[in-house]
Amino acid sequence: MERHGAQRHRVLALLKEAGGVSVASVQRIARETGVPEADVWGAGRFYELLSHPDVERRVCQGLTCQLFGAATLEGTKVSCLGQCDRAPVVLGRDLGVVHYGMPRGGVSPADPDLPMDLGGPDTADYAGLARARELGVAGVLDALAAAGLQGRGGAGFPAHLKWRSVSEQAVTERYVVCNADEGEPGTFKDREIMLRRPHRMLEGLAIAAETIGAAAIFIYIRGEFPEEKASLQRALAEADAHLGHLDWRFVDGHGAYICGEETALIESIEGRRGMPRLKPPYPTVQGLWGKPTLMNNVETLACIPDILVRGGERFAALGRTEPGTKLYCVSGHVGRPGVYELPLGVCLDEVVDAAGGYVGTPRAFSPGGASSGFLPMSARRVPLDFKGLPAHGSMLGSAGVVVLDDTVDMAQAALWQAVFFEDESCGQCAPCRLGTQLVRQSIGRYLGTGDPAHFAHLDEIAWEMDQGSICGLGMVAALPLQMARRHFPQDFGPRPPGATMTGGGPA
Repeated sequence: MERHGAQRHRVLALLKEAGGVSVASVQRIARETGVPEADVWGAGRFYELLSHPDVERRVCQGLTCQLFGAATLEGTKVSCLGQCDRAPVVLGRDLGVVHYGMPRGGVSPADPDLPMDLGGPDTADYAGLARARELGVAGVLDALAAAGLQGRGGAGFPAHLKWRSVSEQAVTERYVVCNADEGEPGTFKDREIMLRRPHRMLEGLAIAAETIGAAAIFIYIRGEFPEEKASLQRALAEADAHLGHLDWRFVDGHGAYICGEETALIESIEGRRGMPRLKPPYPTVQGLWGKPTLMNNVETLACIPDILVRGGERFAALGRTEPGTKLYCVSGHVGRPGVYELPLGVCLDEVVDAAGGYVGTPRAFSPGGASSGFLPMSARRVPLDFKGLPAHGSMLGSAGVVVLDDTVDMAQAALWQAVFFEDESCGQCAPCRLGTQLVRQSIGRYLGTGDPAHFAHLDEIAWEMDQGSICGLGMVAALPLQMARRHFPQDFGPRPPGATMTGGGPA
């Protein structure tokens, strides 16, 4: 039983300091924090970096790395490492990159008219924060509403509604949390913001804190991003004159994709397994330690300073089909993988044009990470935005665009995505825990036998997962396979056992 005053929130950090989960570390931390040994053990074993801290080589098995031969590299296979522009990638024991297929990707050329302007110089004038103080709470909220800024983490929820909800709560102890646990396969935009424009993100957080009346800011940053964390810490020190009045706290992620879900992230900060909570209540009402909590993604926060300095209406007008610009991550079979800031609502051809054009003959693309499934090239001119893609059975998500050429067997591509979802399911709810296994098994058996009968119950399984899962992971985990079968049926018909399909035919 957990004793009164137990310090559960220290458990994960102490396990990291101890070098991971072991009998000795668990016993010592249980004594030090007052948290039962079983709980310390269970929390630590949930996280890849704590349960397997001694891995010498972590080989990314994300979609893009698989396209470029990750299966041939030696090491422990792990989920996407957020380095898709450099595929294939291997991290060493210290989580530094020890192997990559390409140099770090490109970004849009410097352009001061762009709100985030990744190619431009990072500045620490904090004009947006000064403007926020001039406008006051009501003025900041009105500016966000005029901008029409939607959450850039994937959900696309209007930012001003979140901010307003927290600011109106009767409870005055409030928190701001930055979700920097970027883990969606094909996505590496937040990584580039933290490396290139850390002051933009920190300024957005300071504005958020002063607007909602929070004194403490938590930055939950992916454990595989040590360089990015160091970049933020340097920027924070440089901007002490502007930011020193706030309580800044860095919290390390420990290798669990599910902690990108906001309530799972909160559970992790509190020292527990990263398992999503049932909602409502939403974090804006009852979040971190039961207090009103504003959580935004890195990119969302990086848009805030420009909105306040140059006006919400201007930001809104930069978009094509929806407000503002968007960072599109592009990898796969393109000439210059990278992160490109473009009007929200551009189509695939425009995104790929910014990324150096197609390499080979394009056949399919994933518009928003693994969660968005696959679309055929007949959808290449569909606006890549939050509202339009659902009409095509997909979603913009994190805007992690992966292009696949005609050498790719779409059944194999679907398997790579299914492995990711099975590995990253937290296991809390049965539809997701069992469904992700069944989806992966159905593709594996099909590839082994060439018999499409293994997909007989796929639609029923997918329905159960969508309707019965607590969070979005289980709801979308079957989508890559479903969409691949819908749009590329020739890759899912009878085939010789063990055969692969390329360009729609056997290879």
